[in-house]
Amino acid sequence: MATIIRMPEVAANATHATLVSWSKKEGDEISSGESIADVETEKAIIELNVEAQGTVARLLVNNGTEVAVGVPIAVLIDAGESVADADRILQSTPEKNASATLVSDPEPRGSQASQRVFSSPVARLLAKQHGLDLNLIVGSGPNGRIVKYDVLRAIQNDGESNISSVPARIKGSDTLEHSAQAAFSDTPHTNMRRTIARRLSESKSTVPHFYLTVECRMDNLIALRTEINTTAQVKISVNDFIVLAAARALRDVPKMNVSWTEAAIREYHQVDISIAVSTQAGLITPILRNVNSKSLSQISFEIRALADRSKQGQLRPDEFQGGSFSISNLGMYGVDEFAAIINPPQAAILAVGAVKAQPVVNSSGVIEAGQIMRCTLSVDHRAVDGALAATWLAAFRRYIESPSMMLI
Repeated sequence: MATIIRMPEVAANATHATLVSWSKKEGDEISSGESIADVETEKAIIELNVEAQGTVARLLVNNGTEVAVGVPIAVLIDAGESVADADRILQSTPEKNASATLVSDPEPRGSQASQRVFSSPVARLLAKQHGLDLNLIVGSGPNGRIVKYDVLRAIQNDGESNISSVPARIKGSDTLEHSAQAAFSDTPHTNMRRTIARRLSESKSTVPHFYLTVECRMDNLIALRTEINTTAQVKISVNDFIVLAAARALRDVPKMNVSWTEAAIREYHQVDISIAVSTQAGLITPILRNVNSKSLSQISFEIRALADRSKQGQLRPDEFQGGSFSISNLGMYGVDEFAAIINPPQAAILAVGAVKAQPVVNSSGVIEAGQIMRCTLSVDHRAVDGALAATWLAAFRRYIESPSMMLI
């Protein structure tokens, strides 16, 4: 019997999702658990796996279409059934008018255009946004797979072809014979960019932020990192130490590991730290779970793996939804100090600046050269008061300045 495939709730409380591209064509066979399409959620592009098998009879939405949860997007038929059977079951479906327009008929199977182009989800999304044909791009990935770098290179080679000049008349000067020319290019918003804009606007306008800044002496940590990395198979970064120090401080000051709800302050029994990662599509915060149970090398390995998969748009929803505390590190960009916006419903985010050499006064009152890192803690004042936040920040600094303590 023909089976209707509907847009699932690919993320918690999602009402819509964008179908980025189909992995199958009409007429293709598909097995249970196999991907039929790539779908863009609020934060990532994921594969949409079906729980049925058969032949793809109808693809009901075009690439790039935003579809409401529950709306039919495809129809599968069993052996012995025809496309007419698929059409009949669609006609008997009450929501048939809610679906988008049909995808245009596929090219003949023997044609070059009908051959599937192997590419990463991020590469397909970038190519779509910039109007590039993946068939014309040479892939540098495994087995010729097109990756993000290949599309970015094609965009660069495309030069100024995506830039349009649009006349703009000066306000109040309609009688002018000549209008000014303004060159610009528009990049349509992705679901991810819309979500970032909505969530951060809500956070900044509804969450009462306050900020605490501290300077951390980094000399001991840098020396320990150098010693570890002389023999470690996985090279440890300064950021790995920062994540572990934050986790240890949250263990010591559990009242900071909370979020605000209308009914209560929710205290989490596990330290799950969201790590801000910049991707081509926007900012995403993959979550390192149960950090206090992990070694420094485990933390280092998992952060790198999550960051790589974030940039490829391959995170599962459970890998970026939730978390009890966030860290945003812009030190690698040379930023001395900044204040980050809280990631609701979390109650705090730590903004980390660069490690800089500067004169410091030691405990003996002597001026000497020191390595200093400035960190700013943004806090939700509804859930956490100033003294508590200051206590946590002091604990964090102790671990940073005496890093061997956090390894015990």
